[in-house]
Amino acid sequence: MAKILLEMRDITKTFPGVKALSNVNLKVEEGEIHALVGENGAGKSTLMNVLSGIYPYGTYEGDIVYDGEVCKFNKIKDSEAKGIVIIHQELALVPYMTIGENMFLGNERGSKFRINWNETNELAAKYLKMVGLNESPQVLIKDIGVGKQQLVEIAKAMAKNARLLILDEPTASLNEEDSRALLDLLLKFKQNGLTSIIISHKLNEVSYVADKITVIRDGCTIETLDKNVDDFSEARIIKGMVGREIADRFPKREKHIGDIKLEVRNWTAYHPLYSGRKVVDNVNFNVRRGEIVGISGLMGAGRTELAMSLFGKSYGDNISGQVFIDGKEVHMNTVKEAIAHKLAYVTEDRKGNGLILSNTIKLNTTLANLEEVSSHSVIDKDREFAAADDYRKKLSIKCPSVEQNVGNLSGGNMQKVLLAKWMFATPDILILDEPTRGIDVGAKYEIYCIMNQLVAEGKSVIMISSEMPEILGMCDRIYIMNEGRMVGELDASEASQEAIMSHIIKAG
Repeated sequence: MAKILLEMRDITKTFPGVKALSNVNLKVEEGEIHALVGENGAGKSTLMNVLSGIYPYGTYEGDIVYDGEVCKFNKIKDSEAKGIVIIHQELALVPYMTIGENMFLGNERGSKFRINWNETNELAAKYLKMVGLNESPQVLIKDIGVGKQQLVEIAKAMAKNARLLILDEPTASLNEEDSRALLDLLLKFKQNGLTSIIISHKLNEVSYVADKITVIRDGCTIETLDKNVDDFSEARIIKGMVGREIADRFPKREKHIGDIKLEVRNWTAYHPLYSGRKVVDNVNFNVRRGEIVGISGLMGAGRTELAMSLFGKSYGDNISGQVFIDGKEVHMNTVKEAIAHKLAYVTEDRKGNGLILSNTIKLNTTLANLEEVSSHSVIDKDREFAAADDYRKKLSIKCPSVEQNVGNLSGGNMQKVLLAKWMFATPDILILDEPTRGIDVGAKYEIYCIMNQLVAEGKSVIMISSEMPEILGMCDRIYIMNEGRMVGELDASEASQEAIMSHIIKAG
């Protein structure tokens, strides 16, 4: 029988007004990959924050037994000293520092008064090679893609002599190819004796990589499934997560597609820093009333750049082309003008660009449409509270009150607040950029239902997603982007993963 490396016994963690964890138990064997799954707000990240010392000893009840020893971690450095390293969903890298500088930030090589840069870069190169990343340690983080940044985080963990690696939604921002490469890397590390805990909502990836799966629901341990014994199918995992079976992942709807609502012609945008580089190249597309149009493509295809350049020219330089709404040409040179033309953009970067984390759910919900809750330019607090609370109920946002700060919510509940913010602005056209990133299957279904409701009301939805099953399951038409250009258009009836990839490969 394998050695138990980690045991968390009866862990209970309470925040003001809510019990996040209630007598949670977890056992992880040495050298295994153990997955934690559950709906948003179930307590997965909270449990790992307890383990890593982010929530210090004394702020929770229960015991952490690691390598046979009861541990009382008061800060992250305490857990890292034991070889427990956590990589959060939102990467903790400094964009304008090099890969090497990031890898040893807070763990510098050299003396107390002087950093040894030769040693830093040599060690960085060693660990980069270990994770299969062929980049110079002297390259700036901002100049590499998200997939490579995730590998830098893993190399950084390896440089701390990790024995237990915790990864919170490691593939949330990656395309399928980069995701599979990262999972294969974890399997390779497992062969070398590394133990991993992975939190993920992508259940196909969980089934592929994990030896055991522990399901947490509403702050309680529900069950642990063993790959060699139990059913590891997505349907079985979902049943444990939500307490019921979900027969259809994508809700059906009656389609009533009308005239063209938005049309974009010859749209071109250049990179804001590198003036000669086109990020959007002569793009043409349209979306009709009551229609969900998908934009598919690999990471870096230009989908987000297209969306942001359309939304009040909030990204890009030297932007040209025409936009027509209801057949009439419109000019949206600012975000305010875009909102006035009933266009909304739900960003993929909820923490950086979408929400004010230090402020309340209430303020974030009404922020894009303050006129609706104001009288003579003065906000009516009662109307503001009622509006935010209405969306809290509609979107099943898990929180004690809309007076709670958004920064205290789980990633999925933050995403719901971001969606509520733009729904409250009553747009006719919504651009949803990765709207279900970091959201569990139950919450995804709820958001899909909301999307269906919006188009049933005659609104138009443009959905950008890196998850092909989602694009195929929800969209009436699909445009394919590659290297800033539209390289294909498919009707839902003819669309498949193979057809989409075929367009990308032919174009690339």
